[in-house]
Amino acid sequence: MLKKLASSAAVALCLGSTALAGGFSPDDVAQFSVLPGWRTASGTHLSALRVQLAPGWKTYWRAPGEAGIPPRFDWTGSDNLASVAFHWPVPDVFYQNGMRTVGYERELVLPMELTPKRAGGDISVQAEIEIGVCEDICIPISVRVSAELDPVGRPDARIRGAMAARPATGNEAGMTSATCRVEPIRDGLRVTAEVAMPRIGPREVAVFEHPDQSIWVSEASAKRQGGMLHAVTEMVPPSNAPFLLDRSQVRITVIGAGRAVEIRGCSG
Repeated sequence: MLKKLASSAAVALCLGSTALAGGFSPDDVAQFSVLPGWRTASGTHLSALRVQLAPGWKTYWRAPGEAGIPPRFDWTGSDNLASVAFHWPVPDVFYQNGMRTVGYERELVLPMELTPKRAGGDISVQAEIEIGVCEDICIPISVRVSAELDPVGRPDARIRGAMAARPATGNEAGMTSATCRVEPIRDGLRVTAEVAMPRIGPREVAVFEHPDQSIWVSEASAKRQGGMLHAVTEMVPPSNAPFLLDRSQVRITVIGAGRAVEIRGCSG
């Protein structure tokens, strides 16, 4: 079972100071714990990071928007851990002070699927997580998480619920095509996507992601024309110059009305 530090998960908050602006301490803003989960039939271990947020506070999705802080995970020091796959639940879209961010309020249960190097053995997790939280201001928090996961465990309804809240695939959403037109701009590329799929809400938002996180991706504009969603973004690499884009690596997530559709790759 998961070994716990103090009374919960082995979690330490490191902010460089004992209090946040406005007199808050880290514990006033967010509580972090690890849900131990269970070993799956395929040999992976399904666990979850749980973030409980104070009223009015939010945290961010993997692509938080231009005003948000993207989460970072460092697994250095872990034992019997080959890889980690995240299963992000459908996020919400927030608007504040003319800016758009993507994330979660009240609580985030983030399923983590851990692949062991040695099948059937315990997995020792040592992770440093940098995560942003936001109320009127946005701040980064550094969280160290340690967990010992045995090869049995037991199913957890909270993890199952978060897994069920994943975005739909393009096929599940009735998408019939997704194309991307790419054109060079002075410091990078402009990408225009046309996605043929049914509307998922009254105010759809499109989020583009590139696997290379050093490439800046702008907030996308999106509009509907019947059964076609048109979305435009710009991608700027550190070189500030046009670059070769592999369209199969572009991820587009369409979010609306508590639902989302995740599209992996687009054709030319």
